[in-house]
Amino acid sequence: MAISPEYNAFILEMLEPLEGASIRRMFGGAGVFCHGVMIALIADERLYFKVDDGNRPDFEAEDCEQFTYSAKNGKRALMSYYTAPDFLYDEPEEMADWARKALDAALRANAQKTKSLKKKN
Repeated sequence: MAISPEYNAFILEMLEPLEGASIRRMFGGAGVFCHGVMIALIADERLYFKVDDGNRPDFEAEDCEQFTYSAKNGKRALMSYYTAPDFLYDEPEEMADWARKALDAALRANAQKTKSLKKKN
C-alpha cells in the first residue's frame, strides 16, 4: 500500500480550498485530516472519502467502491469510506465540495462518538 510523495502532494493540492488539510501515514496507507478529524484515507494511491447517511447517496449514484480490508478472522471488513469518483480529479472545485461533505460526515461521526461516551460515563 505504498503511497508516493507525488500522490500525497497532488491530493493536498486538490484539497487546498479546505485550508488546513494534512496527510498522516498510517497502517501502510495514509489518513487525510482536516480540523482535527479524518475526512479521507489513501490506500494504493486511491482516495476514499468519509461517508455517512448524509453523503452516501452521492457516492452510490457514482458507483463508488466502499473501502474494505481483510480482518484478522479472514473476513472482509467494511469501513465508512468510499472511493472518490474519477471525474473529481479533473474538477478541483467539485473535489473540494465532496471533501467538505466528507468533513461534515466526519464531524457528525465524531459528535456521535462524544455523545456515546458521555452517556457511558
